[in-house]
Amino acid sequence: MATATAEAPSQDVGAVQAFTVTLIVRRFDPEKDAEPYWEDFDVEMYSTDRVLDALHKIKWDQDGTLAFRRSCAHGICGSDAMRINGRNRLACKTLIKDLDVTKPIYVEAIKGLPLEKDLIVDMEPFFESYRAVQPFLIASDKPEKERIQSIEDRARFDDTTKCILCAACTSSCPVFWTDGQYFGPAAIVNAHRFIFDSRDEAAQVRLDILNDKEGVWRCRTTFNCSEACPRGIEVTKAIAEVKQAILSGKP
Repeated sequence: MATATAEAPSQDVGAVQAFTVTLIVRRFDPEKDAEPYWEDFDVEMYSTDRVLDALHKIKWDQDGTLAFRRSCAHGICGSDAMRINGRNRLACKTLIKDLDVTKPIYVEAIKGLPLEKDLIVDMEPFFESYRAVQPFLIASDKPEKERIQSIEDRARFDDTTKCILCAACTSSCPVFWTDGQYFGPAAIVNAHRFIFDSRDEAAQVRLDILNDKEGVWRCRTTFNCSEACPRGIEVTKAIAEVKQAILSGKP
């Protein structure tokens, strides 16, 4: 018996059109550059590509010396935070189609942390502040199984568990840019996560730490941090709740 065969679809049906995008990247090599400088690259992209894809194409096809951090490429590791068109974003979550490709796309390292090379900064000051707030559960009891917690108690700090330590919030803060001692939004967010955890017993310790002159009172509530967070954490709200806890003397 003869069987009917479907006609092969045209190659043009549903094809995604490529276009050229200009990326202007702020470069810096401490071994040979006295100051950072801007360098432009033309890259063929698709609307489904991300800024991280563009950086990969530059590094793999045009200039292998371009330096930037990336790992998971899915918005979980937080390692590819950078300033894209003047805003802190994750390169792996920023789609080319969401930017105005009729103009150059400016890419530079996040601000407020020591620049090491190109798009890479020294994260140690950031993690030093993070460690200072004791971001781990402190409890005297030793249960034989898990520590039981109600759904309501868990929900109390759910938002601040989403932090991926990308530093996008902290490095978007004008106070952090000018005051290297300020703990910064990310450290406060991670302190919040344990201050309001019903299983933890060291809330007052963290509140005392953040009551320091370089703690929560340095926040000027500009909302830059909340706007920069790639996970949608209400950072400014969390800082306000920590301030209130300090004033009331309890979470």
